[in-house]
Amino acid sequence: MTISTETTGPNIAAEVFLTDADELPRRRFGRRPRRRSGPAAARTPLAATIVKWVLLGALALVMLVPLYILVISAFKPQADIILHPLAITPDMFTFEYLWNAITSEKFNVVGAYGITLLFVVLVNVFCIALAAPVAYVIARGRTKWHVVLLVVFVSGLFIPGQVTLIPVVFVLRVLGLINTIPGFLLFETAATLPVTIFLFAAYLRTVPRDIDEAAALDGAGRIRAFWSCIFPIMRPVVATIVVLNSIGVWNDFVSPQIILGPGSGIYTVTTGVYAAVGEFSTDYTVLFPTLLLAIAPAVAFFIIMQRHIIGGLVAGATKG
Repeated sequence: MTISTETTGPNIAAEVFLTDADELPRRRFGRRPRRRSGPAAARTPLAATIVKWVLLGALALVMLVPLYILVISAFKPQADIILHPLAITPDMFTFEYLWNAITSEKFNVVGAYGITLLFVVLVNVFCIALAAPVAYVIARGRTKWHVVLLVVFVSGLFIPGQVTLIPVVFVLRVLGLINTIPGFLLFETAATLPVTIFLFAAYLRTVPRDIDEAAALDGAGRIRAFWSCIFPIMRPVVATIVVLNSIGVWNDFVSPQIILGPGSGIYTVTTGVYAAVGEFSTDYTVLFPTLLLAIAPAVAFFIIMQRHIIGGLVAGATKG
């Protein structure tokens, strides 16, 4: 590149030759290269924005359309559900079928709510009581065996729960716990331990060891130091685990259907949906209202507590 300049002096003329090698330091340390402007630069962000919103809209439709059909079908007669699945008019709308589902003699919705809520509370208590000390030992450990122990627990995340149902049923039958509440609680607690230990251990590694040392100087043992000093600090990640475990246990259908079984007489809100499924036909005026009653508390709970999920997941990364 050649630049010629002339000055108003005694016929002084100079030519300055700048090569690409001479421009390189200026590009690095001097002025930044100018950004391209024009129609091409303006179209790229706009196109990316359009694509993003189109994908988000399509994903929202995939999720919201089935939910919409479920909600409106809970207030429509069976003929309208079949002939007009997406339509709802004042002539179709009625609370009769929802009330019939609540007062049905085949399935006690209020009792199922109580049983499922009991399962949710007990699984959370047992899971946190078992996982928190284990995660504390792993997080405070300094040897490779602590890492191996964490890998053993986390490996449970890669095994689908449905795969373990057959051996679990066999073991519970040998122990005499099949079709019983303790057997179901043991299975659900074991199923929630891997992700709970993983999140607890990741969070505890960000907690300073100075707290343990200060508790030891005050005469507290490791167990007391953990439950009195460390565990209260884990409140964000504990809230995350409670939300995830509660939704998982509430929405679980396969496990209570197989482990508890119809012969036990114990029904959760999801297994009660089978009351509307017959051998040769399905009564949609019972199926959809029962489904709505089953998912409504879980959806409301998730909407209220969703900020705790994000807060607990990022708390370990931002905590000093």
